[in-house]
Amino acid sequence: MNPYEELANAIVLQAVKDYRLHDDEKELASIERFFRSGWFGVLTNIDPEMLIAKLRKEKVRYEY
Repeated sequence: MNPYEELANAIVLQAVKDYRLHDDEKELASIERFFRSGWFGVLTNIDPEMLIAKLRKEKVRYEY
């Protein structure tokens, strides 16, 4: 993997980690906007709606 791919993967991974850590609705909405952005599409081929759905399921599963 070249350094640019590593950087792109690190950016996406950090956004996923941030989503998992935050409970603030405004922060989560901001991260979801990033997932749906053109910039996200440049960084990865991951389907943003699938990713968001999966992360939301995780949040529901871990709520007490």
